[in-house]
Amino acid sequence: MKVGFISLGCDKNRVDTERMIFNLSEAGATIVDDASEADVMIVNTCAFIESAKKEAIENIFDMANLKKTSLKKLVVTGCFATRYGEQVSGELPEVDAFVNIKDEKEIVNVVFGLFNQTTDYCYREGRIVTTPAHYAYLRIADGCNNRCSYCAIPAIRGKYVSEPLEKLVAEAQRLRAEGVRELILVAQDVTSYGKDVYGKPSLKKLLEELVKIDFWKIRLLYTYPELIDDELLDFIEKTPRMAKYLDIPMQHINSEILKKMARRGTSESVRALVKKIRSLNAYIAVRSTFIVGFPGETDEQNAELVDFVKDNFDYAGFFEYSPEEGTRAYEFDGRVKKSIMKKRRLACEKAQASATINRHERLVGETVEVIYEGIDYRKGKFYGRTEYQAPDIDVNVYFTADFPLEIGCVYNVKINKGGFYPEGTAIDEALKE
Repeated sequence: MKVGFISLGCDKNRVDTERMIFNLSEAGATIVDDASEADVMIVNTCAFIESAKKEAIENIFDMANLKKTSLKKLVVTGCFATRYGEQVSGELPEVDAFVNIKDEKEIVNVVFGLFNQTTDYCYREGRIVTTPAHYAYLRIADGCNNRCSYCAIPAIRGKYVSEPLEKLVAEAQRLRAEGVRELILVAQDVTSYGKDVYGKPSLKKLLEELVKIDFWKIRLLYTYPELIDDELLDFIEKTPRMAKYLDIPMQHINSEILKKMARRGTSESVRALVKKIRSLNAYIAVRSTFIVGFPGETDEQNAELVDFVKDNFDYAGFFEYSPEEGTRAYEFDGRVKKSIMKKRRLACEKAQASATINRHERLVGETVEVIYEGIDYRKGKFYGRTEYQAPDIDVNVYFTADFPLEIGCVYNVKINKGGFYPEGTAIDEALKE
């Protein structure tokens, strides 16, 4: 049996895909990259916002059309299947099975069952990494307890559940043995790690064990602002194996909007956190995400956000508010027109573009470690990332060398130029508007 996968959405979803691939492989299935070669396709979906739902549906339709020629079975897993599977199953008869997230451990039985094959296979812990071999994601928890008013994740994935520390350390050791150089910790909120298991947030305790493994860097994504304390910052600043990088989704800076979002912080506390990070002796790159056009947001409140991002962040993403049924914000008055949301988003992106270019300039003349990732033949240069950039979401460093390089190895690179933004990226497009 040949099985193909399409994995959509976030890196947390990717880990689910990797675990399903591993178990199907262990059960005897052959995993193929080309959908036209597959007997069954599994589309692992996202349903966080409207654009993610649209992407999921488009991919389902694409695979449904493939059933007219070569594909025999189609399975949909992930957030879209969990949130809408029962609702849309009658409208999508081409889908042979919708698999809820909590049932993904049964993926082997589901797939084999579609071909009337029985198996005594039992789920096993393991993954086949689908990222480039030199980095991998370590999902330390699933679900979320924060209950932000705009977010459907708690309804889809349930309460926050931390993985046991010993299990995570063992998984990290396996990944390192397989050649992973950069370990990227993810969860809906990594800073809440361990609270449900150990009675208090225990991220630093986990990190103290992980840094004993000889990774090049350990990176944190999705840290909740109010749980970033002095102890964590001190550990990141002074521990060589910790990437000097924090992804801190802040969502807004106006206190009134933050309160309507059911965020625990205020404008004052968010600003104080950024100021504290910028006062550290070691430079820590900061990425954030923000929502524009939240119900009731005024021009003045958006202007406050634009002003805030002008020189505080290395990178930031801006998203137009997506009304999600079942969330509290869905019922809020004061919906902002799409045309106004777009205008506000572009204003934020332009402000961030200048800030990003300025942050790049600080490295000019410096020699930094870069993990080599490939060749850009159009530019005629190698490319990679410093510890100040995360894969896929941030920019690359382009460089030359007069000797052969090995992907995944770390090289010292002197930065000669920093004031540009890659053509075709969102911020590059924003600068042209």
